[in-house]
Amino acid sequence: MPQPRASRLAQQAAGGKPPWLADYLPVGSWQRRIVFWAAIPLLLILIVILLVDNVVMPTVTRQGAAFELPDLTQMSVDDAEIELEELGLTYEITAREFSPGEPEGIVLAQNPIPGTAVKPDRIIRFVVSLGQKLIAIPDVSGRSVRQAILDLETEGLELGEIAWAFSDTIPERVVVFSYPEAGREIPLGSPVNLMVNRGRASSFTFVPDLVGLTLGRAEMKLAEKSLRVGVVTRRLDENYLPETILEQSEPVGAEVDINAEIDLVVSTSEPNTIP
Repeated sequence: MPQPRASRLAQQAAGGKPPWLADYLPVGSWQRRIVFWAAIPLLLILIVILLVDNVVMPTVTRQGAAFELPDLTQMSVDDAEIELEELGLTYEITAREFSPGEPEGIVLAQNPIPGTAVKPDRIIRFVVSLGQKLIAIPDVSGRSVRQAILDLETEGLELGEIAWAFSDTIPERVVVFSYPEAGREIPLGSPVNLMVNRGRASSFTFVPDLVGLTLGRAEMKLAEKSLRVGVVTRRLDENYLPETILEQSEPVGAEVDINAEIDLVVSTSEPNTIP
């Protein structure tokens, strides 16, 4: 008859090498069964949980890698980009704004703000300067000082200094020109200086050509030269419309004193007109 074979545990015991933890957990005991079928699996599960909590999750979430974000404002975008790369961060520009006194390309604001705890791969958002807004100087020549100031303020510019000039051809207290000159682009809020006519440069003027003008137009032209209408004589002349200047007492271009009177001969359609 075949001899019965001993179990593996019996064979191990017969070999002289005791089973693992045999001194504490006898072979075949219920305590040993509980350890091998319940306690060891629980221990393995606990080890896995500890590995996940302390190794895997910190690696995924970068726990412990947070650091304070430095202040990147007042730096150029290029310099800020270099510093962010060294910290493992990236950036994007969300807005560009005109900023008086700030060069173009300077970081005006950042989000998150400086000192915020961030982690690598965080995107930092910038507001970047477009520099100073440039404004074209309006043409204010020929305008009154008050109107010139209003025109400058409307464009976002300011009145600088007023210098005085003397001119025989421009009315008093009228802007001759601006400096910088009209059309030049300057930063918003910059001052613009004005050259203003203070009065005539001399005590004399020149007689304009009045023949062929109406009396009313002749009076206006004389006033432009600081002259006045003197004696008006009317003469019958059907070749001209009534109130047309036929002659003037001083020749065209004659040099006369300011406020001098120029006598005129004016046409009329009525005979026997008494001057």
